[in-house]
Amino acid sequence: MGHLFNLILVEPLLNILVFLYKTIALGDFGLAIIYLTILIRLLLFPVFSKSAIHQREMQKIQPKLKKVQEQHKNDRAKQAEAMMALYKEHKVNPLSSFFWLLIQIPVFIALYQVFSKSLTLDSLSGLYSFITPPASLDYSFLGLINLTKSNILIIGLAAIAQYFQGRLSLPKVDPSQTLSSAEKMSRSMVFLGPALTIFVLFNFPSALGLFWLTTSLFSIGQQFVINHRDHGKLDQLRTNNPPKDGVQGLPS
Repeated sequence: MGHLFNLILVEPLLNILVFLYKTIALGDFGLAIIYLTILIRLLLFPVFSKSAIHQREMQKIQPKLKKVQEQHKNDRAKQAEAMMALYKEHKVNPLSSFFWLLIQIPVFIALYQVFSKSLTLDSLSGLYSFITPPASLDYSFLGLINLTKSNILIIGLAAIAQYFQGRLSLPKVDPSQTLSSAEKMSRSMVFLGPALTIFVLFNFPSALGLFWLTTSLFSIGQQFVINHRDHGKLDQLRTNNPPKDGVQGLPS
C-alpha cells in the first residue's frame, strides 16, 4: 500500500517539484514550493470550492436546525426525520464535509513527504529518467530564508493567514442571536487554528511553513470568490424581488 501511495502521489509530486526548481523557479527552492502548492490548489480547486460552499450552506441553516431540535427535543425519531427533510430541502449532506476532507488528506500527506524527502539529495535518486537531478539544491527562499530550518517569520505569516482564512469562512451573525455551543466552538476555531499552526510549524523545517502559508493565502482568495458569488446571487434576488407596499425585501 505504501509503495502504491508513493507511486501515485509522492513520486510524481517530487518530480514536479524538481522540474519547477530547475525551470521557472530559477533555482529557488522556495519559489518551487510556492509554484507546486499553487498547481496542486488549482487542480483541487473544485474539491475545495465544493467543500467551502457546503460549509457555508450548513452554517446558513443552523438557525433552522436549532429550531427543529427545539421543537422535537423530546422525540429523537421525529427530530432526525425533520433534520433530514431540512437537509434535503436545502440540498446539503451533513457527511459531505468528511468526504471532501478524505479526498484532500492523501494529497497533503504526500506533499509533506515530498518536502521532507526533497531536503536531502539522496531522495532525488528516484527521479524519472527524463528529469535530470540537479548537481546541488539551494534550500533557500529568495536567498534570505533557509528552508531546512524553522523560521519565525514564516510561522508568524502562516498563523496570520490561517486566522484571516478562518474569519472569512464564518457567516455573519445577528447580534441579537444566541449562539449554540457548536457555533461558539466553530468560532473559537478561528483562534485555535493559528495556535495549532504555530505549534506544529515550530517543530518543522520552514519549507513546510511556506507550503502552509501559500495554501492559506490561496484559500483566502478562494473564499473571497465564494463570498462575492454569494453576494452576487443575493443582489440578483433583491433585484427580482423588490420591496412592495412598504414591505422590506430580502435581508442584507
